[in-house]
Amino acid sequence: MNVAIVGGGAAGFFAAIWVKENNPEACVTIFERGSRVLAKVRISGGGRCNFTNSGEHLKNFTKAYPRGANFLKKAFHQFSNHDAMRWFEENGVPYVIQSDGCIFPESQRSQSVIEALSGTARKLGVKVVTSLGVNNIIQNDDGRFTLILGEGMRDTFDKVIVTTGGTPSPEWLAIFERLGHKIVPPIPSLFTFEIDDEELHELTGLVVEQAIVSIVGTKIREEGALLITHWGVSGPAVLKASAYGARILNEASYRCDISVNWAGVVNYSLVVEELNRVVAEHGAKQISNFAPYGLQNRLWRYLIAKSGISSERRWSELGSKGINRLAERLTNDIYHVTDKGAFKDEFVTCGGISLECVDANTMQSKVCSGLYFAGEILDIDGITGGFNFQAAWTTGFIAGKLK
Repeated sequence: MNVAIVGGGAAGFFAAIWVKENNPEACVTIFERGSRVLAKVRISGGGRCNFTNSGEHLKNFTKAYPRGANFLKKAFHQFSNHDAMRWFEENGVPYVIQSDGCIFPESQRSQSVIEALSGTARKLGVKVVTSLGVNNIIQNDDGRFTLILGEGMRDTFDKVIVTTGGTPSPEWLAIFERLGHKIVPPIPSLFTFEIDDEELHELTGLVVEQAIVSIVGTKIREEGALLITHWGVSGPAVLKASAYGARILNEASYRCDISVNWAGVVNYSLVVEELNRVVAEHGAKQISNFAPYGLQNRLWRYLIAKSGISSERRWSELGSKGINRLAERLTNDIYHVTDKGAFKDEFVTCGGISLECVDANTMQSKVCSGLYFAGEILDIDGITGGFNFQAAWTTGFIAGKLK
């Protein structure tokens, strides 16, 4: 059996490995248009590679996927995050689990993951061809596939697994549309928010560990760390909100209002209660000298000023109106987003090959027998935290079981 893997990323290598594990006599070739394979793995997580998630903080692992959750429910029964953890450990990648469930190589180097994938593929006899793209895929009358390659080359294969990632060109997607597949227009997911607020920008580098970010006018509300940047806000809470709101934000040209809850407490009354407790216990102190909820002093002074309250006033001088103004600022601080920011290390796309056209049990196309898909070319994307790589391992594993 002659098998082509189109795309030399995470899903491509994992699919190739499992094709060879299941069919040792098969000839498997990975075609990568770029000069280097596993490029996204290399830069992921700032070069550390958060390759999956323990899922300990999730009631349901599939809740981490804004698109593709139901499809993955079946798929994870075949290859779960625990299977991925086991595979990487057995292939020379001991790992560490962070408090947030993110899993990294013990080495803290993405190279460890790259070596496990490339080394295993090499031992199994997978052929890797770089700097050679696939320009077209044609299914022949006998059911086999002819790949039109760069430099006028062409080759024929019995099976093809497409793993070209999440930034497909319209021309590339048109190939699969001609083969009968429905295409979901690809757009960015997992991005930061640009906010035009110079005073906020002066707080660059400041992190609030437990904030809540909501997109005004929607039901989207996400918790987690928030990072203030020189262009706006980032961090897990923002990235998760952008993932769940990807389509909505795209339609709004990435202009919207967001609400930031700096206290990390949803119940407004509890925040008022906490501020009244501060008044009772620290009434003689200046407001600026005692920040509630462990907020850093620079941020607290910014929020006081934004509330129109003098930082020199004492807590005991606030009164109920002052308490309510601070409580509102802490729980519902509104900012206008002017655009999406670039978050290069974790770029993710939603959209691609519609899941309606793919069998979740095999990853084989329902409309083109012998053609399989894995990874981000599918209309599957997860929030930050290793979930997108897990989708790549799972779909690559299943596609690699081809017969």
